[in-house]
Amino acid sequence: MNQAAPPGLTQAANAVPPHLWFGVSAVFHYLGPAFAVLLFPSVGVLGVAWLRIASAAAIFAPVTKPWQTFLNADMRTRVLLIGLGSCLAIMNSAFYLALDKLPMSLVAAMEFVGTVGVALYGVRTRRNLLALAFAVAGVVILIDVHWSVEPWGLFWAALNGVLFVGYIVLGHKISESGASGGVERLGAAMMLAFVFVMPIGFIEALKAFGSMNLILAGIGVGFCSSVIPYVCDQLAMSRLPRASFALLLALLPATATLIGAIVLAQLPSATDLLGVALVMAGVAIHNPEPG
Repeated sequence: MNQAAPPGLTQAANAVPPHLWFGVSAVFHYLGPAFAVLLFPSVGVLGVAWLRIASAAAIFAPVTKPWQTFLNADMRTRVLLIGLGSCLAIMNSAFYLALDKLPMSLVAAMEFVGTVGVALYGVRTRRNLLALAFAVAGVVILIDVHWSVEPWGLFWAALNGVLFVGYIVLGHKISESGASGGVERLGAAMMLAFVFVMPIGFIEALKAFGSMNLILAGIGVGFCSSVIPYVCDQLAMSRLPRASFALLLALLPATATLIGAIVLAQLPSATDLLGVALVMAGVAIHNPEPG
């Protein structure tokens, strides 16, 4: 059994509506990666992914005591934490590899086809079939002929989308113990993610060690990408049923498009906006759970 988690996060989770926590997460979910893209030329894609996870693990460690949490957990929880840790490590790396080749709006849109597809598998209804059709049509419009010449970018974006489904499912599992317990377990999962990502991006990350500015920038990416949004997700998940949380996910493709335009100057065309709107409609329409 874990030691009792400090009540502060639970009080924070209950102090404001869960939709507000989701709104903060929605902004930082893509704001952090947008800053990360700006570091790619200096550190390398996998180097930035390594810095993101390493800095997030270091920020979580003093508060969540990850190894203590892991060792005190039962076997089922340990397996859950290992699964979430490996998911975070591979998902974040795939996400950055996709962003290196494709616009943020397309990568974000592809994240949500998987969530709708899972809903269709679990709850086979005409409504979910229509939702999947909307989402797939939107992604096809976004891919267009221009981005079809980036097969590796599309592969990494698809892998990220599959793992995003895993993050949502596993994230809800660890939130079942309440906001404080969920964040405590998130810290343990992030430490395990650091273990998994160590051999993936360490060599590229070494490029940043000679520059304090690059190290600080990497820490900033980790804080904006993995600490703020993941903690806010836990605070929202602890009070929202999975169906409600899944419905709110419809906002994220629009958030990604807006941040991509502001930070990365990836201005969407009218066709791009139509594609994003179709994906958002698909996520909003789908029913992830029976009843």
